[in-house]
Amino acid sequence: MRAATILLPLALLTLAACQREPDFDTRFDEAQAEIEARAKALDADIQTATEESASAAPADRDLPAAPSAATPPASSGE
Repeated sequence: MRAATILLPLALLTLAACQREPDFDTRFDEAQAEIEARAKALDADIQTATEESASAAPADRDLPAAPSAATPPASSGE
């Protein structure tokens, strides 16, 4: 009876430890799905930022043109 009490939990732990890890294709598919989700989130962030900057751009267009740089006086040739 003592042997069964010790061996049963040991057998259950052994079976739990022997679970198979996902194969390469499964891990690849999961990684690909995660990358695609991140890419879509980044695209959405970029689109939002672009729309926000486009709505702020007309105010910038009302600014006067920057003055041209002054030219130095002509050299006397000396």
